[in-house]
Amino acid sequence: MRFIQIIEYRTSRIDEFNALLDSWVEKNAGHRLAIRSLQTRDRDGENVYLNIVEFPSHEAAMRNSDRPETSEFAARAAALCDGPPVFRNLDLVNEWTFQA
Repeated sequence: MRFIQIIEYRTSRIDEFNALLDSWVEKNAGHRLAIRSLQTRDRDGENVYLNIVEFPSHEAAMRNSDRPETSEFAARAAALCDGPPVFRNLDLVNEWTFQA
């Protein structure tokens, strides 16, 4: 079963955060366990962002969490945030694709 993790965070240093994220993505090319990732900005909350990360399974997400590269990234990203992140761990139950 596919697994989705939503990470909500607040940062006034989004450019630095994104530079760190871009570096991590490049550094881990060919070794990432996620299927896809979306970064969103909350229109109703100042400096509030959510990353939505999809994995093939909960087990793959846990393997990703256990990687030293992930721990290092998380620590460096936390230093750029204005408080601790909030995690939501979701099993994908249904999926619909709509075209405009």
